[in-house]
Amino acid sequence: MGDEWTAIAKVYDPLKAGSIDGTDDRPHDRGVQRAMLAKYKPRKAQLDGDPDCTLFVSRLNPDTDERSLLKAFQKYGDIVTVTVVRDIVTGFSKCYGFVEFKKEKSAIRARQDAHEDVVDERVLFVDWEFSRSLPGWVPRRLGGGFGGQKESGQLRFGGRDRPFKKPINLHHKGSYQPRDVRGYADNEDRHRHRDRYDEGRRDKDRYQSRDRDKDRERDSRDKERERDTYRDRDRDRDKDRDRDTYRDRDRDRDKDRDRDTYRDRDRDRDKDRDRDRDKDRDRDRDKDRDRDRDKDRDRYRDRDRVKEWIKNEKDEDREKDERRKDRGGRY
Repeated sequence: MGDEWTAIAKVYDPLKAGSIDGTDDRPHDRGVQRAMLAKYKPRKAQLDGDPDCTLFVSRLNPDTDERSLLKAFQKYGDIVTVTVVRDIVTGFSKCYGFVEFKKEKSAIRARQDAHEDVVDERVLFVDWEFSRSLPGWVPRRLGGGFGGQKESGQLRFGGRDRPFKKPINLHHKGSYQPRDVRGYADNEDRHRHRDRYDEGRRDKDRYQSRDRDKDRERDSRDKERERDTYRDRDRDRDKDRDRDTYRDRDRDRDKDRDRDTYRDRDRDRDKDRDRDRDKDRDRDRDKDRDRDRDKDRDRYRDRDRVKEWIKNEKDEDREKDERRKDRGGRY
């Protein structure tokens, strides 16, 4: 890095990206070795727009889709395309995507203002799309990239999320130089300079250890905060689930109550219908009985009338016979 040290890498070097200050001279993990041997070419099917107008957006909610990203970024300018990268087999989101603007100034503004915005309960990470704009770029899946998790032991520095730490001992004019460039008066002078160099290395290691401890504490706090967030989210989800369960239970109870009400109503209707049918049957039976009674009465009345007529006829015949006898047998 020399005198032109910068916190953000202008050219991607996997070996420097694997160092907290960009001064490592050997890879410290296998991911760096894999990235140093990798030959990466970006997929044209996935990214074919202007790299100076394209932003990389990560740490998305798995449920976030292109419509949500468009709604979150369209306030910064006209958008050409919005893409959420998905698994080719399952179709699930990989929790990152790309937003291409029509103008570069819109992309610059969105990179400044949309970084760490909250979309669907997730804090966004927004930076440039490096696969075509940063020379030597190697993605995370090949051991490169920026950022990473502390627990993996494969952190990458030089990006917006984790910029390079400034080295403690930069070689300025008048500082320690190799022997073939700058001579020593005697062995004591050489040892003095060597001790000073070793002390500087120890100070550097001490500061690096202190920075690592700070990063570890920060990551621990972030992880604890994220754990609390997930715990609260799970608690809210459980509450919503319980609320839905009780709501479903009440709905089922209402349905059962309505069903019982309709059933009772149908039962009462059937009872009323049966009662009316019995009443009609009894009424018809009474009518038939009355009709039969009237018929019997009329029959008996006719019979009595016939009897009375026969009796009258007999009385008349008797009177005729007596009258005939009185006349001596003459009519």
